[in-house]
Amino acid sequence: MDSPPDLKLELVALLRAELLLAEKAHRTTTEAATHEEAKPENDKDTRALEQSYLARGQALRVEELRLAVAEVESMRAERSSHEGRVVLGACVTVVDERERPSTYWLAPHGGGNRLAGGRVQVVTPLSPVGRALVGKAVGDEVDVATAGTTRSLTVVSIG
Repeated sequence: MDSPPDLKLELVALLRAELLLAEKAHRTTTEAATHEEAKPENDKDTRALEQSYLARGQALRVEELRLAVAEVESMRAERSSHEGRVVLGACVTVVDERERPSTYWLAPHGGGNRLAGGRVQVVTPLSPVGRALVGKAVGDEVDVATAGTTRSLTVVSIG
């Protein structure tokens, strides 16, 4: 299993790649909104206005991603707290009712991304799984409601 510092580096790389795409999309949209051809032909023509709304939304997404990169870069990749509890930065393996294992890495951003060749899923403390795992120890059971179903998970390791 990859260590939390390796997972951190991989997540930062994914977030940076997403940031580059978002910045490029924002530049393209901004240029389109201010281009000579975007000038309204009549009072019903809202192309430039619509482009400017889109550019504003993209600018907000760029700022969110910049913050996400900075927060993930500065976070400590923890194994667990001193009491052996799940904390931000911990990599947690659980089993469900059918004894199927899943491994989650608790990070402030990037929820849903899969790391380590798909073996580890990023969850945030705001997600149902992340919220359920924070503060738990090996052997603890949690119920997680997602997609209209409830799953019981048992923490088998924190690493």
